[in-house]
Amino acid sequence: MGNVTERPSKMSETPSNIPITPGEKPNVPIQHPDAWDPNSTQFPSRKELPKIPGAPDDAAWVWGKDDQLGRLNLLTPQRVKAAAAEIKTGEMFRLDLPTHVPEKPAFERETFQHTIKTLIKDVAYDDTYTMNTQSGTQWDGFRHCAHLNTRTFYNGTTSTDIEPGPSATTRGGIHHWAAHGIASRAILLDYRHWAQTNNITYDPYASHAITFSSLQSCAESQGIDIRPASQGGDIQIGDILLVRSGFVQRYNELSSQERHAAATRSHDDSHWAGLNQEQDILDWLHDCYFAAVAGDSPTFESWPPPFEKGFLHQNILALWGMPLGEMWDLEAISSRCRELGRWTFFLCSAPANVLGGVGSHPNATAIL
Repeated sequence: MGNVTERPSKMSETPSNIPITPGEKPNVPIQHPDAWDPNSTQFPSRKELPKIPGAPDDAAWVWGKDDQLGRLNLLTPQRVKAAAAEIKTGEMFRLDLPTHVPEKPAFERETFQHTIKTLIKDVAYDDTYTMNTQSGTQWDGFRHCAHLNTRTFYNGTTSTDIEPGPSATTRGGIHHWAAHGIASRAILLDYRHWAQTNNITYDPYASHAITFSSLQSCAESQGIDIRPASQGGDIQIGDILLVRSGFVQRYNELSSQERHAAATRSHDDSHWAGLNQEQDILDWLHDCYFAAVAGDSPTFESWPPPFEKGFLHQNILALWGMPLGEMWDLEAISSRCRELGRWTFFLCSAPANVLGGVGSHPNATAIL
């Protein structure tokens, strides 16, 4: 079938200008390679990835046919122990926004609801929550986004695994992350501060593509070489990347009415700052072997993605199995890092242990 433009009902983030081929999963059974050793110190670049029969091009389904962790496999005991050496002062910074923020979520997502349940008057109480895990600070899990043209999720999971029905499974569920745990060294790139320092003016609530060359310059200003360590740079296998685009800063500057107006823009009029979808960004995100990536914007990548490029979500989540965080609160940690002149720290996250969950609040803490 040829390309058609279609707005899928399941992925409300996907703009209608992205071409989606309503194709089927390849008939060839997935022939997984022998599982890679997560303790290795050298991994193939994106250009060197082996072609996996039955999997989409660019798929890195290399940790075993039953793998549910993706890049979190890189968080081995040895690497977590080494990352703990980043704790110098013991200062802790929570990276989740309060659950009621944003007060009006974008993409027609539900507002967080909290009620108090009285068990015994004047004596005992409970909480009741109703939430969409994608409405605020979040991890996008592997069930959140498929590779568009083949409709396959990470490691061969399909919609029949996810949607309620007789064929439903728990493949790709967030509970696998919860059971494994997330803890590593994090590296923060404060693009917002660099841009303002260099008289680059943009609104985080408008489309603004953060290019690889800009991230390089930003990192250099922070004393960081963002090449992988195997190439002589400062990025270590299993690091967690954080990028501050200024969304939370801008949110805090807006009135309630302005926040509501921005969040309720039409589907095709939603615009956010974030990473560019260029090949240099794709190569860099892949080749650094980050365990996860996260940013402060609602989409991580520049939104909407250019028609001709597609979008980063399908590469990061479906093809590479890399956890993707959005709307993280990087304001306080970036300020303190700037004071200290230090941009790496220990990061831990405890996703919700929800069987078959699509996403989760990260419950993330940075420890300096």
